[in-house]
Amino acid sequence: MAAQVLDSRKRPLRDIRISVTDKCNFRCQYCMPAEIFGPDYPFLPQHKLLTFEEITRLAGIFTSLGVEKIRITGGEPLMRRDLPALIRMLRQVDGVQDIAMTTNGSLLAKHAEALKEAGLDRVTVSLDSLDDERFGKINGRGYKVAEVLAGIDAAAQVGLGVKINMVVQREVNVDDILPMARFFREQGHILRFIEFMDVGNTNGWRLDQVVPSREIVELISQEMPLEPVDPNYYGEVASRYRYVDGDGEIGLISSVTQAFCSTCTRARLSAEGKMYNCLFASSGFDLREPLREGSDDDKIRELISEYWEQRNDRYSEERLLHTPGLSRDKVEMSHIGG
Repeated sequence: MAAQVLDSRKRPLRDIRISVTDKCNFRCQYCMPAEIFGPDYPFLPQHKLLTFEEITRLAGIFTSLGVEKIRITGGEPLMRRDLPALIRMLRQVDGVQDIAMTTNGSLLAKHAEALKEAGLDRVTVSLDSLDDERFGKINGRGYKVAEVLAGIDAAAQVGLGVKINMVVQREVNVDDILPMARFFREQGHILRFIEFMDVGNTNGWRLDQVVPSREIVELISQEMPLEPVDPNYYGEVASRYRYVDGDGEIGLISSVTQAFCSTCTRARLSAEGKMYNCLFASSGFDLREPLREGSDDDKIRELISEYWEQRNDRYSEERLLHTPGLSRDKVEMSHIGG
């Protein structure tokens, strides 16, 4: 049985998000704005990325400390060559109960079958509008909605679990809330609405652009009444609501207006091997160096345990309290995954 490690607020380490690349083919304003992440942006060179073998070794160490779920992320993870090979390796790690991936979906149709065969369980696809013109502006590269929908369909057809994430911004895509809810209810996929968050330093975040989750629930309920549903498990970040008159549900991720720091069980591993204990962290703990300098698993396990045990992060709760001096530099979301 895996040892359980607790942080200073008694939160267990159960989930690890592993970024496999810092690159992405989209330039969404809230994550990788084109004016910052342009042609000359210094993305990580290949030799600084963790190899699949190094990722798999760390995954084994994390599961020995109680991690049960792994989520592959990026940047856009499908820009990492031969990703199904990594999924296959992770599937062999003792203690891994669930492997998921977050993707923008534009490359998913091509890879869905190979990912499923390799052992991937689920995908979460980011899609912020069904309107081509609006979606093209949001993704910053003119990608069409049809490309993402094709990826979603391909994933569902090969048996992958599918959820859709929509980041909602006032004066950007509020008009898409109801069309998205209608469409994905009909398709049978869970749609999750995410409050626009102040991740990183480059997305121009303003509180007045946040659409509170309660407002989204009220809007949808006027047409399709909703009722709350209990969480599936401890630490679930999305509040769940189901449609009163039939099957289907939505989720709401309310990091800004309803912080869930108190039950956060999630750590993040960046593409170059730094461990972060919070999406809003300012710095991470380097695990690549001890890996490459020959430290054994026990030593690396000790380093991870000590780092988690010292964890005191509760940024979203502090934001709600308007803590003086809270403004600080934060790691970019494209670096550690959303």
